[in-house]
Amino acid sequence: MIVLRSLLFNLVFYINLILFLLLGSWFYFTPRKWSIRALQAWASTSTFWLRVIAGVRMEVRGRENIPVGPCIVAGKHQSAWETFAILPLLDDPAMVLKKELSYIPFFGWFIYKFRMIPVERTAGSSAMRKMLDAAEAEIKAGRQIVIMPEGTRRALDDPPSYKPGAAALYNRLNVPCVPFGLNSGVFWPRRRFIRVPGTIVVSFLPAIEPGLTRKQFQDRLVAAIEDETAELVSEARQTLVRHK
Repeated sequence: MIVLRSLLFNLVFYINLILFLLLGSWFYFTPRKWSIRALQAWASTSTFWLRVIAGVRMEVRGRENIPVGPCIVAGKHQSAWETFAILPLLDDPAMVLKKELSYIPFFGWFIYKFRMIPVERTAGSSAMRKMLDAAEAEIKAGRQIVIMPEGTRRALDDPPSYKPGAAALYNRLNVPCVPFGLNSGVFWPRRRFIRVPGTIVVSFLPAIEPGLTRKQFQDRLVAAIEDETAELVSEARQTLVRHK
């Protein structure tokens, strides 16, 4: 049953995406904020279908920790789930993502319309400078910069591997950073099509205030994300065991 429900959800998920890109193509010509609202609507319908078809619900904790106005939002990356499900939780998100996505027809065009922040990960210091310049422009526009500091999806029990991007943003932008933990990898396993019924929890933690040294920030960020994620993953695994 789980296999069939997972297959059906994946089919609906991609059909939903294609319909948004084609039928919603006129949003490419509307004001950017309208386009962002359309993106958030698509993300909300995706979490709706995930719940209805695959039985994977969503719980948000610590929403009150997200400040009004510009900030950095940084957290764990375990699956594709957080790349879309977090978008409706923020007012005007600008996500840092790999530049390869911008080469996809229609999809890539919207990345630039939304003014997301593509990063060419093999370009070294020049990519970092471009990311910082783009992020600073979006912060000045009052947006929230979303970054997954490990840069790529990590398996549930992989050791942490934090890249310098989040700390560089914090050092440059002088705004609070809201860490988040999650357990999405339990229910949306990395590089697998199976969707395991249960509740994905994303937990936003108290903001790290601006003004710390880069090392102080990095240490606090890693500790906050890893501790919260470990607790949420353990909680989710216990729930699965009880329901077997």
